[in-house]
Amino acid sequence: MSTTARTFIQSGSRWEELAGYSRAVVDGDWIFVSGTIGQDFASGAFPATAEQQCELALDTIESALAQARASLADVVRVRVHVPDRGDVIAVSGVLKRRLGDNRPANTTLCGALAVDGAKVEIEVTARRRA
Repeated sequence: MSTTARTFIQSGSRWEELAGYSRAVVDGDWIFVSGTIGQDFASGAFPATAEQQCELALDTIESALAQARASLADVVRVRVHVPDRGDVIAVSGVLKRRLGDNRPANTTLCGALAVDGAKVEIEVTARRRA
């Protein structure tokens, strides 16, 4: 039986409160970050483009990882949801730049998102390294 306590990280998104989930869950060295949209959670505003929304979503993810004593360099899995196939290249370019030399497993899906105005949603799994 594991003696490691789980830690729950919140980002202030109204969606976390509405649906009763955490931005991230830390279990040992594993960090599971929920699907994250590129929304300014304080104002509710969305940047105009999928590329800008991707940047903001990654900022939120990076903040959650930092609270878990990890970084984007610790990401081992990325799931990307993009409603408009035409935005995949722009979003992929942001991911490549922000993840740097870290090359996690990636799945990109195209389809409608639950939140109106969202042009991208990103979920990551990370593992802190010793």
